[in-house]
Amino acid sequence: MKNPNSITFFSPKNMSTEGAIFFDIGISAGFPSPADDFREKRISLDEELIRNKEATFFAKVSGQSMINAGIDDNDLLVIDRSITPENNKIAVCFLDGEFTVKRLKVENKRVWLQPENPNYPVIEITEDTNFIIWGIVTNVIKKV
Repeated sequence: MKNPNSITFFSPKNMSTEGAIFFDIGISAGFPSPADDFREKRISLDEELIRNKEATFFAKVSGQSMINAGIDDNDLLVIDRSITPENNKIAVCFLDGEFTVKRLKVENKRVWLQPENPNYPVIEITEDTNFIIWGIVTNVIKKV
């Protein structure tokens, strides 16, 4: 079966998000707040998004199998390889020679990869499956 997602990896070692400007105001989705309430300071996206820099990678998603989890085509995933995989975590997995992103389902020593789009099948992991959990998704970065 052809993988419905493909993933392109990037290392944070060559990316710098240090010192981006941060407005410490809690942006309202309702009525705007008074202008004199806003303060400007510097924020590091590395500090906000990355817990373990040596084990963290970025990957761009291609596909629609995780749209109901808020992961869309061309989103950038932040993946931490040091996090222990657990039931219900969203993981990047190496499955039969290809990378994919799915929700882990673990029950009674059985493992499934659950897409978050009803148009895609659940994948049961068996002894015959070439399968590695590569890392756990910690954040999703979107373009608007």
